[in-house]
Amino acid sequence: MSEIEIRPLGFDSPVAQTLIRATMADLGVRYGGSGDDTPIDPTEFVPPHGEFLVAHLDGAPVGCAGWRSHGDDAAELKRMYTVPAVRGRGAARALLAAVEESARRHGRRRIILECGDRQPEAVALYTSAGYERITNFGYYADAPGCLSFGRTL
Repeated sequence: MSEIEIRPLGFDSPVAQTLIRATMADLGVRYGGSGDDTPIDPTEFVPPHGEFLVAHLDGAPVGCAGWRSHGDDAAELKRMYTVPAVRGRGAARALLAAVEESARRHGRRRIILECGDRQPEAVALYTSAGYERITNFGYYADAPGCLSFGRTL
């Protein structure tokens, strides 16, 4: 595989929005509805309170992930996605590491996330990267199938 390049990009940029729409479509297939109704403000992903990253392979955008502040010392992972054509080739793991590094660089000591039980590949990625189950939180805390994870940075 060619080298994956990851760089910050505005959450509301056209490239990011295209990837986010793909994320929502993927989640919609898995869970129904719009995919994810969690309220998000694009300004939450502006350093030092968050950052949004896009992965490129051979110049083409192939994935995204961001973090936003969750309390004083935690970051919440949001909108983690890779296009189907690159899944299983390390792009998601590279994005996750880049998000963690960004959050650490901006003073966060912990990262948390919520996903669902119909995302087995995401659960496998997070657990293999050292994430552990935590008490559910956030918009879907009481939803059936919600799985929350956390990791010390």
